[in-house]
Amino acid sequence: MSIKTRRLTYSLAINEALTQMMERDPSVILIGQGVKSPWYVGNTAQGLIKKFGEQRVIDTPVSENAMTGAAIGASLAGMRAIAVHPRMDFMLYAFDPIVNEAANWSYMNGGKVSVPVVFWGVINRGGEQAAQHSQALHAMFSHAPGLKVVMPSTAYDAKGLMVAAIEDDNPVVYVDDRWLYNTEDDVPEELYSVPIGKGIVRREGKDVSVIASSYLVGEAVKAASTLEPSGIDVEVVDLRTVKPLDVDLILASVEKTGRAVIVDPGWKMCGLAAEISAVISENSIGCLKSPIRRVTLPDIPAPASRSLEENYYISSRNIVDTIMQLVGADLKI
Repeated sequence: MSIKTRRLTYSLAINEALTQMMERDPSVILIGQGVKSPWYVGNTAQGLIKKFGEQRVIDTPVSENAMTGAAIGASLAGMRAIAVHPRMDFMLYAFDPIVNEAANWSYMNGGKVSVPVVFWGVINRGGEQAAQHSQALHAMFSHAPGLKVVMPSTAYDAKGLMVAAIEDDNPVVYVDDRWLYNTEDDVPEELYSVPIGKGIVRREGKDVSVIASSYLVGEAVKAASTLEPSGIDVEVVDLRTVKPLDVDLILASVEKTGRAVIVDPGWKMCGLAAEISAVISENSIGCLKSPIRRVTLPDIPAPASRSLEENYYISSRNIVDTIMQLVGADLKI
């Protein structure tokens, strides 16, 4: 039987995942700030209150800690709650229920109790939103045992990873980036899931591996296309999941190309790029032809000026420059 697909934006792919899961399973609920708003969470929650009612799509007061605790309690009582944080920065108010409670609950109960809850955080970088509204905090949550962390880069994965996160019997941090909301992809109409913990090679190459996540996967593919006429053949690895990492995929790519550029939408210090660098160094350092390079945000808070933002956030230009420094000399380009 052929699979019917159509072009769908990233935000509407999330909406479709939520709709189909809530239709299939009456225990699935959505709770958070702004789920009634047409702009607060984009089109991701469009029409959900009208379809499922305010008992299952719950717009909450501005209290991240209380809202997240309620979602965890509901999940312990038999529901599958999705707690949406429209600005990931303010998930820090909910660090206690997420990291101290949900992440530890199954372990502390000998695996006899599960917490099927999704903590959905939206990164709002850019738009002159400055330091307190622009932070990608995936590395912080990846540090805590008991949490899985996913970061889709396409509309297809946005739907499939949301479904997988809801279906998982333990807590999943689902991180998306508002810069992806208007991107389009071919998305199947039926329900499907993308396995948590499995990355994908978005572009085959032989000279250098670019390992990326979230919106930077698209920037890495642009960089690869820019460099192709120069004779530099770039392989792009999309992590999809940042915890657990698909270590086998990362190492297979680096062992093939002998070079690694890690592109992370967060900061360098103690970040995701540092962890991947360590994994490569511990397992495949003998295959490296050049030092590992990291492309990350500067170690400063996000600026509020649009002109400064253009130099602060990572683009394909930064990736091209890094690859040229790493590969160009070796290939005499």
